[in-house]
Amino acid sequence: MALLVEKTTSGREYKVKDMSQADFGRLEIELAEVEMPGLMASRTEFGPSQPFKGAKITGSLHMTIQTAVLIETLTALGAEVRWCSCNIFSTQDHAAAAIARDSAAVFAWKGETLQEYWWCTERALDWGPGGGPDLIVDDGGDATLLIHEGVKAEEEFAKNGTIPDPTSTDNAEFQLVLTIIKESLKTDPLKYTKMKERLVGVSEETTTGVKRLYQMQANGTLLFPAINVNDSVTKSKFDNFGKYEKKVYVLPKHLDEKVAALHLGKLGAKLTKLSKDQADYISVPVEGPYKPAHYSCINGIVPPTTLRARRALDGDACIAALAWG
Repeated sequence: MALLVEKTTSGREYKVKDMSQADFGRLEIELAEVEMPGLMASRTEFGPSQPFKGAKITGSLHMTIQTAVLIETLTALGAEVRWCSCNIFSTQDHAAAAIARDSAAVFAWKGETLQEYWWCTERALDWGPGGGPDLIVDDGGDATLLIHEGVKAEEEFAKNGTIPDPTSTDNAEFQLVLTIIKESLKTDPLKYTKMKERLVGVSEETTTGVKRLYQMQANGTLLFPAINVNDSVTKSKFDNFGKYEKKVYVLPKHLDEKVAALHLGKLGAKLTKLSKDQADYISVPVEGPYKPAHYSCINGIVPPTTLRARRALDGDACIAALAWG
């Protein structure tokens, strides 16, 4: 496949459809920032302390304008970022161009073939000979899957020289995964093992991806801690993951509430603090959280939101799981 990584004048890698759309993308990102007050509040609150300084973050998430605001929040907090789309059709090319030019390594364009999609995923995970990312923001679990399958193949290769056979499966997409891993064994037989050793955790957005994580936890093959973002009220994602086992965790309620509170200033709302008597009366701590861990909606009904607001909230919350600690 004749795909080549390109570089900006500053040396940052990328592959997008049309870099001439970057100015249009920048205008749209500036508009989206107004609609995503939680992320902007995160930059204001945490930017000076640079909590992600030195962190390498790989994202496999729809490469949209809203995701662009998330990416630039991560970089504003000190992270270095490499990104691909989790869907062959969902990329907004002007968003990808703006981020590739201004902020982070991006490998995404609308209308990728499956082969191109997996090439982009591999590029987003490729941090050079030092290993892989420190953290993964995953949506659908494909980046997580590639590492797990890569480690499995490298272990077999080390034992008896077995090389993955792409023709062993009828699944066209898994054939591509095995082909990528087969080729990597020729140049670095420990590529994914080194990624696994460096990686401290992943956050996962989707029901399908979370189900796969729980299955791996159950059979003892989960290689690193994971945050189940899908079942959080705000679909939020912070964390250093350092004290966690190789299990799937749900975002703590106090961080879920933190994400919601970050939006209040922009809405002109002020959250007053409970008195001790009030808190005791309803059996909650003064400082929160104010809902039990199992709470996820009101009377079993998910609060209605517009599609735009839903997207904004999803992106806003990504910071929470990465910074949880």
